[in-house]
Amino acid sequence: MTYSILKLLHFLGLTLLGAGLIGVWIADLRARQLHELQAFAEAVRNIALFYDGLAVPGALLLLGSGAWMIAQFYGGPDFLQVPWLAGMVTLFLFEFIEGNTVTRLYFMRLRRLTKQALVAGRFTAELSAARGERVSTFTHFLDLPILFLIVALGALKPETWTLFAVGSVGALTIAAALTVYVPRMYPWGNAQTPG
Repeated sequence: MTYSILKLLHFLGLTLLGAGLIGVWIADLRARQLHELQAFAEAVRNIALFYDGLAVPGALLLLGSGAWMIAQFYGGPDFLQVPWLAGMVTLFLFEFIEGNTVTRLYFMRLRRLTKQALVAGRFTAELSAARGERVSTFTHFLDLPILFLIVALGALKPETWTLFAVGSVGALTIAAALTVYVPRMYPWGNAQTPG
């Protein structure tokens, strides 16, 4: 019974996290399209809503239920001998740390800069510069490919590290391509300050 409850909690956490990250993705793409300050500010508020309201609680639920299942049903540290499970944990911890440092801090700064722009009544140079940052954009675009890889590992349960390695390269490639392509579709930066 305990395993079934933990598995249910784990799937609920995955659902919340996935919904939150997809919401953040869509709100961010919408914000990139907007050149009207009030609408842009609303899109940035939606990013915070999806991130704080869905993604973070989902990640915490995944962390708690996953750690409990590993400790009780997968032999604690022995899970490192199981490629699919060790791969899932490695990717989750990477995303959890990266998501709550680089990506989260970036979106918090973006929200603060947007509030300052609202007070100023115009897009500021600082806000435009923040939208052009490559590292934050890359880590943001890495979130969903890594989540999909985690789900693939859990669903397919491969007995080797091949899927983990190929999937990781694929996720990095997708994130890099989006980091280059999306900002070109919706240009921001110091040279172009919307107004």
